[in-house]
Amino acid sequence: MNYYSDHPEIGFYLNHPLMARIVELKEKGFADAKEYSASLSSAAANNAPASPLSFRRGVGGEAAPVDLGDAIENYRQILDITGDVAANIIAPNSESVDLEGPHLENGRMIYASKTFENIDATRKAGLWGVSMPRRYGGLNLPNVVFSMLSEVISAADAGFQNIWSLQSCIDTLYEFGSEEQRQKYIPRICAGETMSMDLTEPDAGSDLQRVMLKATYSEEEGCWLLNGVKRFITNGDSDIHLVLARSEEGTTDGRGLSMFIYDKRQGGVNVRHIEHKLGIHGSPTCELTYKNARAELCGSTRLGLIKYVMSLMNGARLGIAAQSVGLSQEAYNEGLAYARERAQFGQKIIGFPAVYDMLSRMKAKLDAGRSLLYQTAAYVDIYKALEDIERDRKLTPEEKQELKKYQRLADAFTPLAKGMNSEYANQNAYDAISIHGGSGFIMEYKCQRLYRDARIFSIYEGTTQLQVVAAIRYIINGTMLQNIKDLAGSLCCDGVEAPLAAPSASISASSSASLAALKARVEALIPVYEEALATVKALENQEAIDFLSRRLYDMTAEIVMSLLIIRDAAQAPDLFEKSAVVYVGMAEEDVLGKAAYIKNFQPASLANFRAE
Repeated sequence: MNYYSDHPEIGFYLNHPLMARIVELKEKGFADAKEYSASLSSAAANNAPASPLSFRRGVGGEAAPVDLGDAIENYRQILDITGDVAANIIAPNSESVDLEGPHLENGRMIYASKTFENIDATRKAGLWGVSMPRRYGGLNLPNVVFSMLSEVISAADAGFQNIWSLQSCIDTLYEFGSEEQRQKYIPRICAGETMSMDLTEPDAGSDLQRVMLKATYSEEEGCWLLNGVKRFITNGDSDIHLVLARSEEGTTDGRGLSMFIYDKRQGGVNVRHIEHKLGIHGSPTCELTYKNARAELCGSTRLGLIKYVMSLMNGARLGIAAQSVGLSQEAYNEGLAYARERAQFGQKIIGFPAVYDMLSRMKAKLDAGRSLLYQTAAYVDIYKALEDIERDRKLTPEEKQELKKYQRLADAFTPLAKGMNSEYANQNAYDAISIHGGSGFIMEYKCQRLYRDARIFSIYEGTTQLQVVAAIRYIINGTMLQNIKDLAGSLCCDGVEAPLAAPSASISASSSASLAALKARVEALIPVYEEALATVKALENQEAIDFLSRRLYDMTAEIVMSLLIIRDAAQAPDLFEKSAVVYVGMAEEDVLGKAAYIKNFQPASLANFRAE
């Protein structure tokens, strides 16, 4: 088994329309190729060990591709290594980790025993600090590839994916920390040390402006001292923490908050409690006490929440979207395998319409959600790469416009990707249990663990309701409507502009006609959506707009995903055409229903919904 190569749908997105630009920017015109001459592909040809770690530690120097094809081949090999580790180490360990979980000893969190095996395996495979530049020991991977790695690891064990994917916190330190801090901390993450982001407190969950953990600068110590309590901290006893704390005495809002780096080696932080959770048991959720913990300021004071946490959270939300897609894949796999084997009334249950309807919807949500994930990750990659280039030189006017364009797209799409995929993961896990029937309620079957693990996805790093809040301004102001029209305009049935070059894809005349018909059906939804949007805006009633926002959010995402899955099916009908047919039908059902609801909604009826 291999959790990457067994699912060609993942590798398809290595040929995303924006990938050539992403690689060009990320590799800065392949400037590293001279200094870091070895690549995964060239080393493999010389029978070198097949591990990214090898190319950091001296097999011909650290890896750097010489062109686009070399970069894509490197990505494939890294993904293949990860798929092997996920399938043959992390997945077999998942049940033991779920049963044992972490525990507390003398103020320290101790992972489940098999979690240590998972960490060791991913360290040996070189899968830490992978997004960081090579000069710090990283692999310089783009967000698209990091999201693929996250998806693959999550399919094996979503709880372990939390521990592993929190390495992405180092991106925030790289962006906003000093060069001295980069050189001090980034190589440690690349070597496999763990991270956490310590944001929430007992009285500050979604409302982070209420954070009160105190940061005081000590002239005597020559550093900042942190005092207070943090709660619900994922991987809270990690090696390196990014901590949101109140540095400005007398303030009570977000303008008094700053970001700090805490190194566990300094001491001063203990684990008071490990939460006993419904799911993701391998991922320790800790309550921490800070007592004069020595810390370093990251960036500037007063920008902790306003700037740095927003960046940190957007990265985390993309990570949860990838985590959700991975679990959705595994839920579909479990449901499909059981339906193929289970017989009732003299036939396999996969032949029952009620069952294959569920399975087809699960697959359609999985494929459409994955397409949205990698579209969003591609937008993030372009603007982040341009920001990184801007640290070395001034951008051209064209590059500045490109940065602004893709930053806006990333900001608009990220809450859609996180919210929709986390909801789909919950729905797919629920349906996997339904397909199993009574067996799905028995603890020996994996689908019950997937169901328990998925429930948190639509809660942490911002609930789905908060994703609606983040997305709605781009919906109300017409940005997403224009994005939808642009996407529809770029789409044709025998391919798209900047095609997804899938070598194995061949599209028949019948497929082309089928996809053309699907596209026409989605285009017919756009004026319906536009009318619903205008109706909501015309209400001029903020409470009513807030009440209807979730419906507009769902409609927006479903139309976007319909267009994306049609685009993908045009390039690889063998992989995506069935899902495109099913998903467009689902979108029609939902968009038309929600449009009718909005059309007939009266603000006065809100009184019927308020709890007494």
